[in-house]
Amino acid sequence: MELLFLGTGAGIPAKTRNVTSVALKLLEERRSVWLFDCGEATQHQILHTSIKPGKIEKIFITHLHGDHVYGLPGLVSSRSFQGGEGPLTVYGPQGIKTFLETVLDVSGTHVTYPLVIKEIEEGTVFEDDQFIVTARSVSHGIPAFGYRVQEKDVPGALDAEALKEIGVSPGPVYQKLKNGETVTLEDGRKIHGADFIGPPKKGRIVALSGDTRPCENVKKLAEKADVLIHEATFAKGDRELAGDYYHSTSEQAAETAREACAKKLILTHISARYQGENVLELVNEAKTIFPDTVAAFDFYEHEIKRT
Repeated sequence: MELLFLGTGAGIPAKTRNVTSVALKLLEERRSVWLFDCGEATQHQILHTSIKPGKIEKIFITHLHGDHVYGLPGLVSSRSFQGGEGPLTVYGPQGIKTFLETVLDVSGTHVTYPLVIKEIEEGTVFEDDQFIVTARSVSHGIPAFGYRVQEKDVPGALDAEALKEIGVSPGPVYQKLKNGETVTLEDGRKIHGADFIGPPKKGRIVALSGDTRPCENVKKLAEKADVLIHEATFAKGDRELAGDYYHSTSEQAAETAREACAKKLILTHISARYQGENVLELVNEAKTIFPDTVAAFDFYEHEIKRT
């Protein structure tokens, strides 16, 4: 599970930061990639990475401001020519279906793969045997969501060495034991799978604030998360301005991470007014409250390891 930031700026594209998009690479877990937001030129950013558009399985949109969705029609269209044969599901607030279908229709675009567009409400928006994705409303002036991606606990490993010590050789019986079954061996012994399976491995959690003022729902999304990705459009000196525009400061992002007991904070959606050393100022402001903080930049990668 790895994060790759395709765009980390706010509002409009800048020379050093494109507008918002974050890729969650789940290549080992499910051989796919999930995107969170798809600002203008996201597909151009992808060209500079190892991501294959055909591997993009899901796109989660936080809200319908242009810097989060203007790249969506282009990417959906191009995916047809880039090996995208599997289904693509787009999740987002009410209006995402009209927006995307209208652009595809008036441009005469035909996609060659199954495209599903789901308009979401608060609650569970996706769940399978590996992951559960939860959405909660955040404070941004228009309907907007933050997301929590929670990996389900992974069953513990089979203790092959212990089995060999009691004379059980590798083979089909190992799979049955790994499934927790009770197996009767040729010599009549009964072996219980549960006795040879280690403790489950805790699933990892990623939370994304979307664009928002500080709010309780982001804290709920980020509770004990391995990583909280939080917007930090402004420095603490512009706290009032941030509130007026429904955004957060770096200090407020850090307060949210601390109160949610998150493990790591990654700042993104950084205004173009902060360049070079000024970005370091944002990080230092946050670190006084939440030490394990970094500021993302375009193409920044972070691996989320199991603990």
